[in-house]
Amino acid sequence: MNTEDILTTLAQLGKPQTAVIYRRHGSGERVFGVLTSEIAKLQKRIKRNHPLAMALWETGNAEARILALLVANPEQVTRSDADRWIQDGPVHFVGCYLSALLARSPIADETMRDWMLSSDERHGEMGYGILADRLKHDPDAISDAYAEQILTTIEERIHGSANWARYAMNNALISIGIYKPLLREQALAAAQRIGTVEIDHGETDCKTPSAASSIRKASTRKRCP
Repeated sequence: MNTEDILTTLAQLGKPQTAVIYRRHGSGERVFGVLTSEIAKLQKRIKRNHPLAMALWETGNAEARILALLVANPEQVTRSDADRWIQDGPVHFVGCYLSALLARSPIADETMRDWMLSSDERHGEMGYGILADRLKHDPDAISDAYAEQILTTIEERIHGSANWARYAMNNALISIGIYKPLLREQALAAAQRIGTVEIDHGETDCKTPSAASSIRKASTRKRCP
């Protein structure tokens, strides 16, 4: 499949009602309303194709950009790619796919650290998103000492950070509590001191997870230490 074939397929799969929902979640106007399950089917057909991924991103269509991030080769991702993607967006809408790709790339560590230090909302959201993704898939990629530093930073800055950066920091706190067992009690204590994290979810029904409750619930599952 080439770029034109994929855009035609996405347009055919699009549902107007789904497109309305996606716009509420920050997709922008260039969206067809394709279910994520249908995008996953296309990913399975394409598998890994980095040149196609780059071409799909350039279309500007939201679903094409999700597919691009799914079929891109993480080993070929450069920092200039990452910086351009975060500028292009729509960051919050494609964020979980972008952070997942970057978390598996050679630039994961430097990008994560730089973006977490940024006061820019998009960079903050993606920086902490990369952290959460790395903890989930390879907890040892983040040292306990560094994760402990991040707990302190989150506690100090979360309430003063921009909306979606704040949301990502809360998720990162949860991830540290789940995937870093030696820091679980510290994460729970930090969550208690932080208290309720207020997030503006716009015209959606999304809720902000309670960090303490999420950590306790996940830690009781067999898959968690």
